[in-house]
Amino acid sequence: MRKLVIIPTYNERENISAMIDKVFSLPEAFDLLVIDDGSPDGTAAIVRSRQAEFPERLHLLERAGKLGLGTAYLTGFDWALRRDYDCVCEMDCDFSHNPDDLVQLVRKAAEGYDVVVGSRYVKGVNVVNWPMSRLLMSWFASYYVRIVTRMPLHDATAGFVCYTRRALETIDLDAVRMNGYGFQIEMKYTAWRLGLRIAEVPIIFVERREGTSKMSGGIFSEAFFGVMKLPLRKIRKRS
Repeated sequence: MRKLVIIPTYNERENISAMIDKVFSLPEAFDLLVIDDGSPDGTAAIVRSRQAEFPERLHLLERAGKLGLGTAYLTGFDWALRRDYDCVCEMDCDFSHNPDDLVQLVRKAAEGYDVVVGSRYVKGVNVVNWPMSRLLMSWFASYYVRIVTRMPLHDATAGFVCYTRRALETIDLDAVRMNGYGFQIEMKYTAWRLGLRIAEVPIIFVERREGTSKMSGGIFSEAFFGVMKLPLRKIRKRS
């Protein structure tokens, strides 16, 4: 099984080299695709300098400017499908997602699930070092999604997800409209509406060690109002 990890980056020089080392030290083999949106801090240069160590496994796509989380993942999904990967995982670069959990995500997918979500809320609340205000906003956001869409997921906004090739070939990626954190909700909702098998596995989410968060009010607003429209949309498979 060929497995790929996609990590979008913007100003992650404090984390990227350590993340590369960690992913390539896992007991299962993953390739790594970094999609950098023109980081002025030299993140992409660090990746380029490490590619000689992992010429077949470490890949880099550079984009001009901040084009958004959703478009980064969609670009990565297309890249992965054209190279025949079987499982494609998405995660953050800041170690808030523990790379060790990649193994349990792909092993769950191997049981026959199409989408596997690394969930903060499937077994209680597993978030470390967040202020109470942010924790409540995140938890109620997922609760809000469940109420509006009736999608039976505890962590609809999660950004630590494994998609199988079957899932990415079934979802019409060209029809995905949201670009910020709403993208995460839209992808899971589309998969659920198309009858794909979705599982949640518990993870512990830890606030980033280095760098600054990319969350903004605009990102939150897009997700909030975008969710209202999801039940009204016609969801079709890729033609």
